[in-house]
Amino acid sequence: MKKKHGKKYYEAKKLIDKPMYGVAEAVSLLKKTATNKFDATCEIHFNLGLDPTKAEQNIRTTVSLPHGTGKDVNVVAFVDEGKIKEALAAGASVAGTEELVKKILDGWLDFDVAVATPNQMKELGKIAKIIGQKGLMPNPKAGTVAEDVVKMIGEIKKGKIELRLDKQANLHAIFGKISFDEAKLLENLKMIIKTVADIKPSTSKGNYLKSISVSLSMGPSIKLDHNSVVSESKEK
Repeated sequence: MKKKHGKKYYEAKKLIDKPMYGVAEAVSLLKKTATNKFDATCEIHFNLGLDPTKAEQNIRTTVSLPHGTGKDVNVVAFVDEGKIKEALAAGASVAGTEELVKKILDGWLDFDVAVATPNQMKELGKIAKIIGQKGLMPNPKAGTVAEDVVKMIGEIKKGKIELRLDKQANLHAIFGKISFDEAKLLENLKMIIKTVADIKPSTSKGNYLKSISVSLSMGPSIKLDHNSVVSESKEK
């Protein structure tokens, strides 16, 4: 069934009068499509010429956005008793392992990111399926498993996000709020595009960046000229 949109959506869509845009032009247009009163999230969507079933092409990495995401990220930390205080001081909403595992087994999943120290990973076996299905399982590739829990939490709070390919070879990320000025949105967006371009697997053949688009949450899609966005994103 075709998704129905409201009047404001179609008003915003009328502003998109070209098939593709450059990065800076797209950010400027994105601002103009903001017809809602709430502070909408800015999103970027890639379709990549990769085969997610091949381990070497199932890309997963992180990127630190220069200006953060604009979202207050709720982080929980799986740490031993000796690190609970420092994890909480760094910004974790809940820290520990035994009590945290019990809460999750009881159905609590009110958090955005989970981090863990390596020595606590074995304890997560009881909840691996629960949090794994939600994409919340700590993983070294996602920058969420390390000894330095303070550094991990601090980076996530400041705007470090995960970039992960899905089963359809799509990659989705957020790069700020529409209340950000254009310069900040542009810097964040360029950082994501450059990161995705730089991690192209050596085994990828043919067209790697098949399509790239940006949009606001619940807003119309603005397609980027994927033949020029990489060079534009490397410009200072």
